[in-house]
Amino acid sequence: MRAHLARVDAVIIQAFIAGALSFSHLHDLAEAAGQGGWKAWAYPVSVDLLLVAAWRRMREQQRAGHSAGGPRLWFLVALAASLGANVATAGLLDLDDVPASLRVVVAGWPAVAFFGGTLLAHTPRTPQVPAPPAAPETDTEPPSVPAEVDGHHRDALPVPSTDPAVEERAGVALVSAAAVPLPPALVDRVQVLAEEHRATTGRPADPDAVRARLGLPPSMTPSVAAHL
Repeated sequence: MRAHLARVDAVIIQAFIAGALSFSHLHDLAEAAGQGGWKAWAYPVSVDLLLVAAWRRMREQQRAGHSAGGPRLWFLVALAASLGANVATAGLLDLDDVPASLRVVVAGWPAVAFFGGTLLAHTPRTPQVPAPPAAPETDTEPPSVPAEVDGHHRDALPVPSTDPAVEERAGVALVSAAAVPLPPALVDRVQVLAEEHRATTGRPADPDAVRARLGLPPSMTPSVAAHL
């Protein structure tokens, strides 16, 4: 714990020293370029604020997985202004005779900083896309079978297909499918409908037609066929 606090204290002290030196260099350069009084003190504040704002927006864009080209550009502009002031005040530039080009750059900085800060502050943030909801679990239980079947509206059952190929394929499908046990009341009703159909048409009842007449789902066709 003490080692961690010592590292944090060292970072804070180093950041304070670096910030104070950079602030002083920017002030001296602005004052040498003809910006006296309070204006010379406002320049380092403007540069540091743009630097921090661009850094924060760049990190936000990177965390969201989006491009951070705009914030990175303004971060580099503010960093170049800070580093330029540090280098210019290191004895490489005569502060008593500043070039006209540098005076123009210093005088135009407020407009550049205002434009960059406005873009960083008012550019809409990328919304977080919510994760798609999890798919509901499907019920794997077999369909329920009604305990009682209504015996009214006994319409004639449709005549099954007489095509041998169709009947053979249907028989194979019925044998291969897993039959669900039917309750006794439903078994009796299946046999009654089959007998009525045989007495009316002289042909055996189609399992799928009996299943549809009873109002059962298609998966119950093998069960109905087992009792015909």
